[in-house]
Order: sequence, then structure tokens, then C-alpha cells
Amino acid sequence: MEERIVIAGFGGQGVMAIGQLLTYAGMIEDKNVSWLPSYGPEMRGGTANCGVIISSEGVGSPVVVDSTAAIVMNRPSLDKFEETVIEGGRLFINSSLIETKAKREDIQVYYIPANEIADKLGNNRVANMVMLGAYLEASKTVEFESILEGFTKVFGENRAHLLPINKEALEKGAEVAREQMKAII
Repeated sequence: MEERIVIAGFGGQGVMAIGQLLTYAGMIEDKNVSWLPSYGPEMRGGTANCGVIISSEGVGSPVVVDSTAAIVMNRPSLDKFEETVIEGGRLFINSSLIETKAKREDIQVYYIPANEIADKLGNNRVANMVMLGAYLEASKTVEFESILEGFTKVFGENRAHLLPINKEALEKGAEVAREQMKAII
């Protein structure tokens, strides 16, 4: 098993946090992992993406070229990373910010209204967790419990009080993915 994930968006959308959570969850489950962040040249509001590899075998290179999944939070990220997903892979689109549909028909595409769901939960900063929940439901790469266990490692003990809202966001994202998976089958 090897999952190669690209997570992309603007700085401040929690792209790196998704990557770090997946990486910690992989380590908790004794899998081989890598996390490689990449930032645009802008000081604020620029592009940000990271590549995460979670594997039962050793990871030869942390660079994700052909991804098995892509989580895109904004339109420029969709334009840049849709083509990197391998045939049969999965693409998760934040449909709250991206009105465009995917061009490809050889991959599974999930349209997740992450910002709308986060707003309904009362905290627009958990949109990334909605996307992560959708990804976890569709991929089963790591367990939800491992993500929750890794939460304080990524965000620190002083943010542990945010765990309940983040858990709820994960669950809401998973619900949307489950509904869309029924349509795919």
C-alpha cells in the first residue's frame, strides 16, 4: 500500500496542517511516511502545497509526482494539480470556492462544500478538516482515531480545546464523501 497525496491551496487554508495530521497519523499506525511542504514566493496569502506519502514499504523520495489523491482548496490548485492524479485516483475539490468541475473522467471526483460546512459549524477555520474527513472516508488510508491522536502533536496542548469542533468537521466531511460514494458506485 502506498498513498501519494498532494494537498494544495492558499496560505492560511490549513493545507500544511492536513499534511502534518496525515503524516502523524501514519506514524502512529507504524507506517512509513514523508511530508514535503512547498510555499509560493509571496509573504502572505500565497500558494501553499505539500506532498504526503503514506506507505507500508519504505519511502524512496518525498517528492509526489504522480499522486493517488489530491485535495485542492482553491481554483489555482485545481488547475495545477488535477493532471497529477493517476488514472483511478481521487480528487477532492472544495466546491465552496471552486465553481469549475473537474475535466477528467478517469478519476473519482468529490465536490466538498468545505467552507459552507465550516460556517454552519460556527468556525470557518475548520474547512480544511472537512476536506480531510472526506479524504479519510474515501481512502481509508489512516484511521480517524489516529488523526485525532495526532491533533495535539500538530497543534499543541494549548489548542486541545479545539479538538471537538475539528472532530465534528471531520465527521461532516466524511458524511458528504459517503453520500457521493453512493453515487459513484
